[in-house]
Amino acid sequence: MTIRASRYHDISVGHRVCNHESKCQHLHGHNYRIHFHCESESLDDIGRVIDFSVIKEKLCMWIELHWDHRFLIWESDPHAQKLLDIDPLVVTVPFNPTAENMAIYLVESIGPNQLQGTGVQLVEVTIEETAKCHASYSL
Repeated sequence: MTIRASRYHDISVGHRVCNHESKCQHLHGHNYRIHFHCESESLDDIGRVIDFSVIKEKLCMWIELHWDHRFLIWESDPHAQKLLDIDPLVVTVPFNPTAENMAIYLVESIGPNQLQGTGVQLVEVTIEETAKCHASYSL
């Protein structure tokens, strides 16, 4: 049996998509809704995959502390150093900050570290960039 518990969190983030063919190549931002989907092979003694407050503490608060009201810039972006020099809220990331790459990073890098020792795995992240557009990554 595999069972899933999910929670979402809203953040505001600026970014620039390096080499984008249209207006997303410019500095801009979104009010993102990030959905975290966690799975376990069994339920705990109370009957849960994981308490929703633990998802908040481990995953939602990570993005709140590291990405919310920040500007994400790819470390290989030619404008990265200029932005870092003028604003302490600029965060370099090891990927071009598309919604797809953000979801992959959260599932593959952040989830395993943040959920270590819980017996639960982050198996999918969906990132809503707008009400009409979203990207998902799942294991």
